[in-house]
Amino acid sequence: MGHTPLPGIGVRYDLATREGRRLSVIAHLDGSRTLSTYRTDDPDATALSLRMTAEEAGAVIDAVMPAHHSPNLLATAELGLVAERVELPAGSYWSGRRLGDTRMRTDTGVSVVAVLRRTEAVPSPGPDFRLAGGDTLIVIGTREGVGAAAGILGRE
Repeated sequence: MGHTPLPGIGVRYDLATREGRRLSVIAHLDGSRTLSTYRTDDPDATALSLRMTAEEAGAVIDAVMPAHHSPNLLATAELGLVAERVELPAGSYWSGRRLGDTRMRTDTGVSVVAVLRRTEAVPSPGPDFRLAGGDTLIVIGTREGVGAAAGILGRE
């Protein structure tokens, strides 16, 4: 499956089925999804396009791959939570500062579950963890909280 970033929109995922059908899913920044299939006689013409809320997309995911097949899988859509990657800009105000200084958990309720830095991953960073420009923070929280956390981290 290939993916294409869509700046300001989200990410588009494209795949072809074993039968040669083309399918794409756009994961919008607001958590909604657009599922599209394409005509076999004209691969640029849409046969079906369906916009779904995050909850509806979660229901489709559960129908395609029920959660009981993987008992350790956190069904975040049902709990009202999202997990996202948030990039820390290279010239970030927070570069060199402690994670606790951002007050993200206090102000947004969002938890930073890991920080990806170049070739290493730091799981469960504590409040004394020093951030660096270019870090990718893996955060989990409500849609609103994750949006607010991205705003805090975007400070330059």
